This record gives sequence, C-alpha cells and structure tokens, in this order.
Amino acid sequence: MKFEKTGLEDQTIELSYLDDIMKDVGLVRAGQWDYERVTYDKKIEIQDDVYYLRVQGYAVAGDVGARHAFIKLLPPLLGKHYYPHGVEYGEGETFPSSLVTQCERTLKQAYEEIRVLTSQSKSVTE
Repeated sequence: MKFEKTGLEDQTIELSYLDDIMKDVGLVRAGQWDYERVTYDKKIEIQDDVYYLRVQGYAVAGDVGARHAFIKLLPPLLGKHYYPHGVEYGEGETFPSSLVTQCERTLKQAYEEIRVLTSQSKSVTE
C-alpha cells in the first residue's frame, strides 16, 4: 500500500536530521542503506502477522556512507511480511484499518517534525 499526499514525498532533508526525526517516530534505518539510498522501517506485529511501514529515499547530493547527504523522500509504503519470501506491498493486500491509522499518525508526526526543521532553517538563512 502506498500512502499518497503525506507531505513526506519529495521532501529533501540532510541525512543526520532525517535519521534523528525518523528515530523519534519509531522508524529505523539500521543497515538498510547503500551509498545512494536509505530505507527506514517500523515493524508492527498484530497477532501472528508482521507489517512494515517503510519510508525510502535517495541521495540527491553527497554520500550516505559518509553520513553527509541530502535525501529526497519517496511516497511511504505499508507491506505485509510473508516468511520466507519477504514484504509484499501489492494491490491484493488488505490491512487492518487500525494499522493504517497508526501508520498515518506516524507519517504525520514525521512530516510535522521535518516541516518545523525546514521552516527554522529557512528563517535562519533569510
């Protein structure tokens, strides 16, 4: 499931700030990066099912490995994990409404933190 119009998509933010914001809202980067891309995940377990809220981005400048990069975010995804195959995001997936609501709250919180940070940095440069 792709979340549309969250405000996160197309945001560009410096990696160290992004890491802090995502950690604050429960999204973890861990080892999910390469020199050009990052993935933040929030694992959510409901009964015997495992879901992942995923926010991905790619470097528009700099190097993720050197921790000096500006990351442009993509639309967030929600997927269900199937052992041993991995996470499926397909149109045929159904997600509990409480899970979708929880994910929307997390994404809104991340967006608000990014918005506050970017408005502060704009006022400093003006």
